Amino acid sequence: MSSQVEPRRPSLVRGAALFDRIDYRLIETPEDRESIYLLRYKAYLNSGLILPSETRRVCDVYDDAPNVWIFGVYVDGELCSSVRIHVLTSECRMSYSTELYGDVLHRRLDRGEVFVDPARLAADPEKAKGLPELPYLTLRLAYLACEYFNADTGLAMVRPDHQPFYRRVFLHEPVAEPRAFPGWHTMKTSLMASDFQNLREKVLTRFPIMRSNAFERRMLFERSSQRKAALRPVLVAGAAAQA
Repeated sequence: MSSQVEPRRPSLVRGAALFDRIDYRLIETPEDRESIYLLRYKAYLNSGLILPSETRRVCDVYDDAPNVWIFGVYVDGELCSSVRIHVLTSECRMSYSTELYGDVLHRRLDRGEVFVDPARLAADPEKAKGLPELPYLTLRLAYLACEYFNADTGLAMVRPDHQPFYRRVFLHEPVAEPRAFPGWHTMKTSLMASDFQNLREKVLTRFPIMRSNAFERRMLFERSSQRKAALRPVLVAGAAAQA
């Protein structure tokens, strides 16, 4: 019955099964960073967001911010997608979102709110064709960050054609008008947001692959010399029941 009402559900069941093939890797070495920059270039060029460049890489000053976590998502050992996550607090506000939407965010940061701000989402154009679950499992990292850092709000700078996805999965709503994004010559972005604390259970009920446990979150986001370089996602009980 649920598959008739909600046709996207089979994809999410497959997403749960894909856990066995996926590793999340925190990107730290210069070599791994170069692979991420090239992946972004391929993805954005394929989408028509940027013009060809001799450097064949996309990076910016926010890749080196103190409040950043850059992840690669590997399927069967091959890099397939990436996301950059900033955690915004009153003490550390570095991200493209605060640069472009400071008039919306700074007053809330002044009040002590905490934001998780994913950006630079990119997927290998060829590999992604056979992995429709990849956006869910990549952006799952941002949802886990909201949990780990006890965020008030999840953010997303979103191109217009991707807004329905964020609205459906994370219950995001636009909080500012579209604005030009540096380097994108064909498209603007809108800032979307959702109340993580109040909407968390609703999202987890509808999309159980967003569930996690404390160990997985700690291994992903804890800054420590003992932290592992790669971590396979953990399929917790709520998500397993859906599979």
